[in-house]
Amino acid sequence: MKAIRRFTVRPVLPEALYPLSDLARNLRWSWHAETRDLLQSVDPERWAASGGDPVRLLGDVAPARLAELAGDRRFLRRLAAAAGDLGDYLNGDRWYQSHAPRLDLPAAIAYFSPEFGITAALPQYSGGLGILAGDHLKTASDLGVPLIGVGLLYRHGYFRQTLSRDGWQQEHYPVLDPHELPLVLLREPDGTVARVFLALPGGRRLRARIWLAQVGRVPLLLLDSDVEENDLGERGVTDRLYGGGSEHRLLQEMLLGIGGVRAVRAYCRLTGHAEPEVFHTNEGHAGFLGLERIAELHDAGLDFDSALEAVRAGTVFTTHTPVPAGIDRFDRELVARHFGPDGELPRIEVEQILRLGMETYPGGEPNLFNMAVMGLRLGRHANGVSLLHGHVSREMFAGLWPGFDPEEVPITSVTNGVHAPTWVAPEVFRLGARQIGAERTEDAMTVGGPERWDAIAEIADQEIWDLRRVLREQLVLEVRERLQASWRQRGAGTAELGWIDGVLDPDVLTIGFARRVPSYKRLTLMLRDRDRLMELLLHPRRPVQIVVAGKAHPADDSGKRLIQELVRFADDPRVRHRIVFLPDYGMAMAQKLYPGCDVWLNNPLRPLEACGTSGMKAALNGGLNLSVLDGWWDEWFQPDFGWAIPTADGTGTDEDRRDDLEAAALYDLLEQRVAPRFYERGQGGLPDRWIEMVRQTLMHLGPKVLAGRMVREYVERLYTPAAHAHRAMTPDAARELAAWKARVRAAWPAVTVDHVETSTVAATAELGTTLSLRVRVGLGDLAPDDVEVQAVSGRVDTEDRIADATATALKPAGGPDPEGRWAYEGPLSLDRTGPFGCTVRILPAHRLLAGGAELGLVTLPAEEIAEAAGVLMR
Repeated sequence: MKAIRRFTVRPVLPEALYPLSDLARNLRWSWHAETRDLLQSVDPERWAASGGDPVRLLGDVAPARLAELAGDRRFLRRLAAAAGDLGDYLNGDRWYQSHAPRLDLPAAIAYFSPEFGITAALPQYSGGLGILAGDHLKTASDLGVPLIGVGLLYRHGYFRQTLSRDGWQQEHYPVLDPHELPLVLLREPDGTVARVFLALPGGRRLRARIWLAQVGRVPLLLLDSDVEENDLGERGVTDRLYGGGSEHRLLQEMLLGIGGVRAVRAYCRLTGHAEPEVFHTNEGHAGFLGLERIAELHDAGLDFDSALEAVRAGTVFTTHTPVPAGIDRFDRELVARHFGPDGELPRIEVEQILRLGMETYPGGEPNLFNMAVMGLRLGRHANGVSLLHGHVSREMFAGLWPGFDPEEVPITSVTNGVHAPTWVAPEVFRLGARQIGAERTEDAMTVGGPERWDAIAEIADQEIWDLRRVLREQLVLEVRERLQASWRQRGAGTAELGWIDGVLDPDVLTIGFARRVPSYKRLTLMLRDRDRLMELLLHPRRPVQIVVAGKAHPADDSGKRLIQELVRFADDPRVRHRIVFLPDYGMAMAQKLYPGCDVWLNNPLRPLEACGTSGMKAALNGGLNLSVLDGWWDEWFQPDFGWAIPTADGTGTDEDRRDDLEAAALYDLLEQRVAPRFYERGQGGLPDRWIEMVRQTLMHLGPKVLAGRMVREYVERLYTPAAHAHRAMTPDAARELAAWKARVRAAWPAVTVDHVETSTVAATAELGTTLSLRVRVGLGDLAPDDVEVQAVSGRVDTEDRIADATATALKPAGGPDPEGRWAYEGPLSLDRTGPFGCTVRILPAHRLLAGGAELGLVTLPAEEIAEAAGVLMR
């Protein structure tokens, strides 16, 4: 019989054990080893059965066991110590508090993301974006950053993955009961559940309740539409992550953005938390948050354009995709139907909303509403997630700033990092603690700071090698257990699985490859030449073993075929002890996989990996990276701690040829450099050169790949400037800036560069020479205070394009002439040898602008004027 109603029945904790509930409910346990050890000791068997979930553990533990613990003085002392430590963590000053007075830091920041990977016990993530968001929250907590996380609570989370007998991915969507998760409902003072509402076409309403997860010091608000008052369709809005069609996704993103702002307002009202000065949109999914904030200011008396300026000032937008296909885009009419008089934000004209997201630029599709474009138009501060990705993003979105070189597009970069306490194996932490003490090790891994971890230089080679062997052995045991379970799910009987006891060897070079399975990540590049791969796997003296994991999107049959291709190869009895595919890749598996691999393999199509943080997690455990120069590896690769796979990206190379070349380069590296170095022994019987690479990885890469470094960069480079801009953008300042922008846009067609002359006409000059530059410009209805006239100079290429340009402001020389033209002049320093060129341009200028490119307006000399001026020296 099937139950018609479900309840969660919890045991009543004895009074002495009350602190256990607080420890279980605060997700800090997921990265704090001492708390986790204490919770495990409550009932080790049930802890294992619960998958390391303390809420489930306490829901299942026998009352007799609780009574026993309530009388166990040793356990109660440990409990009191853990509870006291949590109290100190939550209430004491941390990095942010020590810097706040000097830097005038934001009172609070709201951080919106469609997914959060905090712990396997709260499965609300699918891949790198969610894991990064989880690491961002945990690190903000460790640093004391007053962040509020905002997301959606998916009733099915992301799918669980199994394999059919022939290796085809199969998806399962287990139902998650929020009452069985580490969550509490946000409630009004009278005890009723706090709600947010969205208006839908046809007079309908979408209702959502707000669940609160406590991530250390950081509250995470998760909106849930599965409430009885909603119709069936509305209840399903938060059914699953990245599921459904366009309208389903649009409603999810409206709930995340608009509903999320309303949830933040409710949370601050009910708890007294400081209102956010900065709103951070992690990818475009939450972009509608800017519309809700415009509507708030509109209701307070600001017109749309002025409200837009006020909202932009305090908004940070992070883009994570290096390809247009990775961005959510909606049909114009679908968006229009959900806003205006018959939908949400009825007080704002639909056309004003649409203009924020339409692709009204060369190469765009003018009938599509682009969430990333809206994010950039609503965010004064924008960034990519690695140095290379920042460059790619500036090129990808250059159409929004016509007339500017991609280098000047106002998108910076903050390279991602990873939360070391989550991803570093306990054995690695203990090695550091023996060297410099537990407290200093914890600080080094959370806050970061020094560019090098020099103490690692003092650790003996034998200790490093023994550590790597222990971690590899743990991975071997984990793989065998998971492989056994996978084959049972595929229908195999016990009698045919004896071979699994011999899978992998703790003394063999172990390579890891685990990630989502879109085609650009090239899961099967390693299979390009199967004979060479087999030779590597079965080499008599220098064998290699490979552990592979990953999920394809449920709608991506091409990704599923890649998985099937790899699984079928790994099923071959000749190599199945040397290569395995583990289904259901998630956080729990990853925390075993990264430490146990000697080498982390990454072979995407360059430059389609925005950052790629899995290799960072391996590096923090002493794993070496073997990767295409993409994402973070392009930025920080050095031969001291890894290998770069050459990229065959010539314009004349077709896809098949490119994959052949890059696979051959991969095999060559493994055969000639990686495997020999691992197996080569020095005089003391140890692989000295390999150990030195591990040491260099930990010393030099360790501090760089930390999320502590990443979040500190966000605070100093993005959050603080955004907070200062937010404070400066008072209602009067916003009205002034909006009116000024409207006036400048209307007058700009009349702005011209009419004449350029220099103090020399020679084609060559000596380094250090200074020329006089004189320019005559027409400003139409604008005044000199509205613009900046610049000389732009630098090296030129064979087509006379200026590279590595330097811009110098020219100064007005007197009033307008009888024709209304203005003269500007200034020095031009010839500070570089070789081909050198100069041009002149006019940009809008205002004290409240973030930069000269903000409006996307620029005036350059007409071609005939540029030729007459002729400042080009060779």
